[in-house]
Amino acid sequence: MRRGSQAPLAERRAPGWATSPLAEFDDLFSRMSSLLESTVGGTLAPVTAGVTWSPLADVSETDDAYRIEVDLPGAKREDIDIEMAGQELVISGDLRERERAGFLRRGTRRTGRFEYRALLPGEVNAEGVSAALRDGVLTVRFGRTR
Repeated sequence: MRRGSQAPLAERRAPGWATSPLAEFDDLFSRMSSLLESTVGGTLAPVTAGVTWSPLADVSETDDAYRIEVDLPGAKREDIDIEMAGQELVISGDLRERERAGFLRRGTRRTGRFEYRALLPGEVNAEGVSAALRDGVLTVRFGRTR
């Protein structure tokens, strides 16, 4: 237990500092948060033509297959393209802003053109590819060649 000043930590002054050193960190943290929100999240600027984003995805491997699960909430089958060239998979499409009633106070969901690229670690069986879109998750399964 430390004894000393009863003032809250944020109000204590360090020798040689005009303000609390913690206030400096709070300011720095606030500026960094604003920068990150303006570039990747929070209050995103509208997507402009030609700008794409990459959805979140998991790539897993079993003894006989590769499986990729891509988060695409609100996507429809006709809005998604899946292409395979050698070991590279490209999933692309367009997520449209849904119609809303009322005023949107905060929006963090991404919309617009997206593209996900993955290089599979081994050879795949092009004939054994399956894809399913359920509950906003696109699952693509590739049979492995031995």
